[in-house]
Amino acid sequence: MTNPSDPVPPRPANQGRRVAARNRAALIAAAREVFAEQGLNAPLSAVARRAGVGQGSLYRHFADRTALASAVLGENVRQIEQAAGEPGATLRSVLGVVTWHVTRSTAFVDLLRLRGDDTEGRELSERVRGVLAGCSTDGRELAADDLMLAVAMVSGAVAGPLEQRERQALAAWRLLGIEVGPLRPVETDADV
Repeated sequence: MTNPSDPVPPRPANQGRRVAARNRAALIAAAREVFAEQGLNAPLSAVARRAGVGQGSLYRHFADRTALASAVLGENVRQIEQAAGEPGATLRSVLGVVTWHVTRSTAFVDLLRLRGDDTEGRELSERVRGVLAGCSTDGRELAADDLMLAVAMVSGAVAGPLEQRERQALAAWRLLGIEVGPLRPVETDADV
C-alpha cells in the first residue's frame, strides 16, 4: 500500500510526434515484409505485431489495408527518387534499389505491372518512370517506357523465398542485358 505522502514518481515524458513517426515507419517496414511473405490479404494484426505496436496504433496511422499498401508504395517510390538524387547515381545504382523493392514488395510489383489502376497508383508509377527517364543510360538507347517494361518483366520472374527472388531478378536482368547495382534499400529520414 502506498502512503499518500510518498513522492509521486515522475511520469514519462510524452514523446508524441517522435514516437508516432517511428511507429508509422515501423508499420510501413513491417507491412512491406508481411505483404511480401503472405500477400496483400495478410492479416493486419500480423503487420502490427511485426512492427511491435498495437492494432490501435496501426489504425491511427492507416484507415484500412489500401491506405497501408499505398504508404508502402509511396515509401518505395521515395527511396527510388532518393537513390536517383544521390551523388554519382547511375541507372545501374537506381535499378539496384528498384530491384530491391521488386524482390520485397508485392504491392510494388503489382504497381509496376499494372501501372496503377487508380489515380494514386498511376501517379506513383509515373514518378518511377520519371526517375528512370532522368537516369544516365551510359550511351545506350533505353527509353523510360522500355525500362518500365523491363522492370515489370523482371518482377514477373520473381517468386518464392527472398534469396530465390533475388537470384531470379538478377538472372532476368542479365537475360535482358542490363547490369544492375547492389540490391539495397535507401535510408530515409524516417529510418534515422
